[in-house]
Amino acid sequence: MKALSFLLTLVAGISALPNPLPQDPAPTPGVVAPPALPLSTSSRWILDASNKRVKLRCLNWAGHLETNIPEGLHRQSLDYITTWIASQNFNCVRLTFSSDLTFSGPTTPVHSSFTTVSQQQSKPALIDEIYPGIVSKNPWITPNTTTLDVFAKVVDTLWSKGVMTILDNHVSKASWCCNLTDGNGWWDTASGYNPFNSRFFHTDQWLQSLAFMASWAKSHRGVVGLGLRNELRAFLLQDLNGRKDWYANIQTAGNLVHSTNKDLLILVGGAQSSTDLVHLKSRMLDTSGWRGKNVWEMHAYSFTVTFPDPFKNCDLVKTGYGFWSGFVLEQNKAYTGPLIMSEFGVGMQGSDINGQFEGLDEKDHRYLDCLVGYLKGNDAEWAVWAIQGSYYIREGTVDYDETWGLMDREWKGWRNDKFRQKIQGLYAVTQGP
Repeated sequence: MKALSFLLTLVAGISALPNPLPQDPAPTPGVVAPPALPLSTSSRWILDASNKRVKLRCLNWAGHLETNIPEGLHRQSLDYITTWIASQNFNCVRLTFSSDLTFSGPTTPVHSSFTTVSQQQSKPALIDEIYPGIVSKNPWITPNTTTLDVFAKVVDTLWSKGVMTILDNHVSKASWCCNLTDGNGWWDTASGYNPFNSRFFHTDQWLQSLAFMASWAKSHRGVVGLGLRNELRAFLLQDLNGRKDWYANIQTAGNLVHSTNKDLLILVGGAQSSTDLVHLKSRMLDTSGWRGKNVWEMHAYSFTVTFPDPFKNCDLVKTGYGFWSGFVLEQNKAYTGPLIMSEFGVGMQGSDINGQFEGLDEKDHRYLDCLVGYLKGNDAEWAVWAIQGSYYIREGTVDYDETWGLMDREWKGWRNDKFRQKIQGLYAVTQGP
């Protein structure tokens, strides 16, 4: 979530050049037919093992915060949550994790993880109230269940219902993301090091974490992809060398993941918090080491665009989307590839707009119409931020109510059904190879 604001350049964007297909209906509610694995890419499309297009329609599920397990298990059982995901026609989950998970967390029992965070943050409610709720709702979590065991159970349960998982290396230090001083933004080995933005982003540990999760995914068939890093963002004197550090580190990471697990799609986001891939126009990233597996990522929120009241001119905003990232959908270019809008969303509690959309303020209302129109026009892959209606702990608040959550605070159902109605047009497959 949380792309950094920057001024959209008023330059004509490049649109995708699609091959239109007859419009398919949205999937039948409650039915998710899993694709034949492994997935691969060809031109701007993601294909299954029989070369049929697979359109990713995903939601984000946070697992990168301090407790190092996916959120919500204190409110509902894993079976309930995963059934809800499948019943709402999502066919994949972008499941976030921290590099900490693979260093301090894999063999850490869940109880110990919650106890440690509770003590470190002086929040006894975390272990006294939240943890008992998790065990009560999910009795398969025993004193010996580790944080990585929980990830495994989540991934495997999702796949049992036809839902794929894309793992996302969200942060290095398990914590809320993102700002320019959280220490997770840019590689510590890159030029222009500053502790504000890079003190936790140790390049060697990041690579080890990616290799660990890629190897781990071999035993969990539902994992179909791995995002190399969420929202890379330079600060102060960083990234002043023509993106040299981005090219070098992303290429190393992509090669490492593919050599470890050749079945995984590899998701690559640009700079400026996954909003900027424009450098690919002049120099393509060498993805030959993972040929047929590369997927580009893009993020867009209402606050990504900073000029006054931008969504009153949706065409201008769409031009910006196309200029900065969407151009990768243009076919027969060196950079051509699938593009997933892997984060977008709105707060669900704002002012009414003439009764059209309860819980959404006017700017967000226009933003969502514009973004949905852009994604529909390009028939792009997408992952909405985010399912979690609450967090075990976020920024020091226990049982934090997430007003951006698709699900309500109790994780029972849609927080705002009109948001669901807004995104229904994104499910249909209208283009293909």
